[in-house]
Amino acid sequence: MAWKMDAIKGRRSQWKVEFTQSAEKQFEKLDKSVCRTINRYIFERLATEKDPKRFGKTLSGNMKEFWCYRIGTYRLICYIQEDKLLILVARIAHRREVYD
Repeated sequence: MAWKMDAIKGRRSQWKVEFTQSAEKQFEKLDKSVCRTINRYIFERLATEKDPKRFGKTLSGNMKEFWCYRIGTYRLICYIQEDKLLILVARIAHRREVYD
């Protein structure tokens, strides 16, 4: 399932957001309140921003092309394709488990 949202509270989406199959499964297993918080963060903050990288940090080592976003005790690991204006959510997990 590709998650897309064109407008939120009158704001146009700058970026298209998609989830990998594994990230989608991880998202569906989370508590509903956590899902709402993550969903709100993605679509109100990242997707509507000109530069979503300003909210995250780059990872290092073999994951240096990925970005990490902190949402409470959860982390989003994303790949950003600037040429396509695409944020691909690759992993969603609690901070203890996200880098395993």
